[in-house]
Amino acid sequence: MTAASEQRFVVVTTTHESEEQARDLASAVVRERLAACAQVYPVRSVYWWDGEVQDAGEWRIDLKTRAELMDRLAAFVAGRHSYETPELIAVPVVGGSPGYLDWVAGETAGATE
Repeated sequence: MTAASEQRFVVVTTTHESEEQARDLASAVVRERLAACAQVYPVRSVYWWDGEVQDAGEWRIDLKTRAELMDRLAAFVAGRHSYETPELIAVPVVGGSPGYLDWVAGETAGATE
């Protein structure tokens, strides 16, 4: 495992209300090469909205990408999301497998274009 700071990678998280919407968005992001990989899985979210506590099943999407693509990825997701205020959080990757990080770098926009 090596430090990822030289290439600066992030995992970007968003959610959707249905599995189909989450899978469609994940596929679109990967197809556009804004992320090398997307993982989609069910979660339970408890949050404050419209003056009260909400409790809802959602589908989480974790997108693996380069930090320099974050603005493009955020605009792409925002333009295709059904939520009024979609979650969009980027967490820096501080280390990882050199081979995996090289793969993420090579499979995202700008790397092979």
